Amino acid sequence: MADLFHQPQPQNPQNEPLASRMRPQHLDEIAGQQHILAPGKLLRRAIESDRFTSLIFYGPPGTGKTSLATVIARMTGSRFESLNGVESNVAEIRAKIDQAKHYRDMRGKTTILFIDEIHRFSKSQQDVLLPHIERGVIRFIGATTHNPFFHINSPLTSRSQIFQLDPVSTADLLPVMSRAIGDAERGLGHLPIMVEEKALHHIAEKSDGDVRKALTALELAILTTAPSDDGMIHLSLEVAEESIQKKSIAYDEDNHYDTISAFIKSIRGSDPDAALYWLAKMLHAGEDPRFISRRLVILASEDVGLADPAALRIAIDAHHALEFIGMPEGRIPLAHAAVYLAAAQKSNAAYMGLNLAMKDVAEGRTLAVPQHLRTKSRKSLASRSGTKDDELEYLYSHDYPENYVPQAYLPEGKKYYTPSSNGHEKKIKERLDHLRALFENNNNA
Repeated sequence: MADLFHQPQPQNPQNEPLASRMRPQHLDEIAGQQHILAPGKLLRRAIESDRFTSLIFYGPPGTGKTSLATVIARMTGSRFESLNGVESNVAEIRAKIDQAKHYRDMRGKTTILFIDEIHRFSKSQQDVLLPHIERGVIRFIGATTHNPFFHINSPLTSRSQIFQLDPVSTADLLPVMSRAIGDAERGLGHLPIMVEEKALHHIAEKSDGDVRKALTALELAILTTAPSDDGMIHLSLEVAEESIQKKSIAYDEDNHYDTISAFIKSIRGSDPDAALYWLAKMLHAGEDPRFISRRLVILASEDVGLADPAALRIAIDAHHALEFIGMPEGRIPLAHAAVYLAAAQKSNAAYMGLNLAMKDVAEGRTLAVPQHLRTKSRKSLASRSGTKDDELEYLYSHDYPENYVPQAYLPEGKKYYTPSSNGHEKKIKERLDHLRALFENNNNA
């Protein structure tokens, strides 16, 4: 039988997770997101002027979507009601809307209805919102980790302003953690804490741009560390590594350049095992995967070249796949491309040929375009100036056998491209050797 005289005990705020206690109270406490929240940006102007109807925030977990919604409600003096796309149903949606009507009609109070993981709602659930958004019964804010243009109904996206939130940088995470350590009311400031700067940097770097993850790791590290003999809780790098379960590796600016150099040279040297190791080190250290994919695209042309024409396409496909699916799965197409390029036949002949041509352009005499290669209007001018007709004649390659006719395209007949005998380029070499021989025989005839 229930105890009718039992009085519920007040909840201790310190029992809430640190990430919840440290939720931002105003816009300036939102970590990162300056591309949409800096002074003068559209979203900030809309919030400060209280001129918005529906908003959709999308981005990775822990980037501040829920926090931003609660700050908006506080700044605009609105009621804040929330639902979750995984757990809620149409009946709950209608109940929240009925409450919003009551507060609007009886108290003149605006309600912000925040729906987390809005992409989880079915089409019919999303459609329930539309007429009430139209009539201003609710001000809708949705949050999703998925691209809303693919995962949310177009009638809802067309009625909403959509803003993308980015992963929070290490530089923006550090002040959040420092504030949590120093805040005696909401944070951990009531505890005697000494923190190594390296420990905070490690947690920030390994949190993958996720504020919640960073604060959770920080709280775990501090609350599970016993005070030392001096009575202080020492947050060391070793404790930080355990709290976020990722090993710290040396990866300063020098390591950044040395490791990418080792990665490129391993692929150039046709060693896929070494390429995978250096790739793994960079990813573990938090290297920007787009930097890696761009280097693979460069390498595909510079070092593989025409020995394997598919290499460039595979490198570009890996880059696009990374952009499309993001991390951590983006590491898979990076590995795919790295192994393919390492195992591919190599040639830098096209690249070296361009370097020779660029050197001649920069240092040598600038060559004039031969008369027969100029546009028709330019050739007509030359003809009127007295140039002989036979010097102006351009021979159309497709009118001749093999779609080739011996004809000079450079005044001095210089050669810059010397194909190798590797892979597909061997066929190119055979073809060019044949055509160049026809040209020489024609000139000697």
